[in-house]
Amino acid sequence: MTTFRISEAAALLGVSADTVRRWVDAGRLTAERDEHGHRRVDGADLAAFARSQTGTPENGAGRSSARNRFRGIVTEVIRDAVMAQVEIAAGPFRVVSLMSRQAADELGLEPGVVAVAVVKSTNVVVETPGLEHAAGN
Repeated sequence: MTTFRISEAAALLGVSADTVRRWVDAGRLTAERDEHGHRRVDGADLAAFARSQTGTPENGAGRSSARNRFRGIVTEVIRDAVMAQVEIAAGPFRVVSLMSRQAADELGLEPGVVAVAVVKSTNVVVETPGLEHAAGN
């Protein structure tokens, strides 16, 4: 059974460890104490909680088949005559998009602007961490 320390659960959920502790104390998330008295969250419980917290952001985009949305802040825009490279910091994630300069200009993309990166891909690579995490360590 995979379990996570409070700090690991917080990192996976993109919140502070104090927030996870408050959720546990409020009964929103279940945690058990290990032999050292540290709280640990069961992986299946954490996954169910994470799923319950996700949803489609209210961004006015209407209906879409794309399910991967990363709301964040534009951190960099590099433009040339035809193309633009736009970088968004979405929590701990860095999302980079290449688009026409015209599209970037029309969207008003500049550092400091809030934007939503919508990703739909036919090829998604999924990786797992090393064996030390697979055992719940």
